[in-house]
Amino acid sequence: MSQERNRIFKIFRPQEWSAFAAAGRFDGSADDIRDGFIHLSTADQLEGTLARHFAGEAGLVVADINAAADPALRWEKSRGGLLFPHLYRPLTMADVDSFAQR
Repeated sequence: MSQERNRIFKIFRPQEWSAFAAAGRFDGSADDIRDGFIHLSTADQLEGTLARHFAGEAGLVVADINAAADPALRWEKSRGGLLFPHLYRPLTMADVDSFAQR
């Protein structure tokens, strides 16, 4: 697996990020919980995900997640038949390499 493929991102709404930062664990957004996994995006997919699912929202936080060799991470077909990273476990702060507000 290439280094670039290991760079994946989770987009958080402000209240989700606050709860994650306080608890150190994120079990998922309402959409994640509904679908049974945490939705993530690659660097190439990030802007499309922001436009499609978070348009017009302020205060978003984008976390860079280290996904190297995680057996709970699966690459599955989604939007347009592209492979998206889906995480089948809660995120922890230890998974976050960095984050930025958008």
